[in-house]
Amino acid sequence: MTEILVVGTHPDDAELGIGGAIAAWGAKGYAVSILDLTNGEPTPFGDPATRGAEAAAAAQILGVKRRITLDLPNRELVDTPASRRKVAEVYRTLRPELVFIQGSVDAHPDHIEGASLAWKARFDAKLTKTDMAGDPFYPKKVIRYLASHLPHVVQPTFVFDISATFDRKLAAALCYRSQFEAAGRRDWLVEKLTLMARYYGDLIGVRYGEAFMSEETLGLSDLRDITR
Repeated sequence: MTEILVVGTHPDDAELGIGGAIAAWGAKGYAVSILDLTNGEPTPFGDPATRGAEAAAAAQILGVKRRITLDLPNRELVDTPASRRKVAEVYRTLRPELVFIQGSVDAHPDHIEGASLAWKARFDAKLTKTDMAGDPFYPKKVIRYLASHLPHVVQPTFVFDISATFDRKLAAALCYRSQFEAAGRRDWLVEKLTLMARYYGDLIGVRYGEAFMSEETLGLSDLRDITR
């Protein structure tokens, strides 16, 4: 069974970014895990217990195999050797073939640092002569997804069709009542996620889509992979 790991800086980043793809992959039999680098707190209307319960409910909707939350500091996240080590140990333990991380362009400092350390942890995970947990491991591909506080449109490497799972993405995102409903932003969230999914879906001729970016060349084994 192919192991997939989705890394988000905060609980809700994975759902807002690629919740539709996560649901689709799980339905196809992939083992999908989510790694939250922080617990996302403090926030104006949340607390760790509430946020944890919301994250668990969202993961259940998406069919996630496991969800891991590290103890890295929200609002003060920094790409350091120590923080990379914690992520690298997850890579070495779960041994995912594919790792999905956030994009490098963002208005949120935590997102920028989180994406940076998740990217660099891939290299650290293969190190030998170390007391890190797990055996050396190097994920085959690290691919970025769009979950940004900076309103912008990206040129994706590919768009994943989430027409069949968009409703589950929306339901998972709406689990985070402390982040959106309590702040009076529920309608805004629904509109934003719908418009983005419709835009990227239109690029490939489907109703809803999610954008992915790769700094590495992705290979095809059959021309049918292009037309699916």
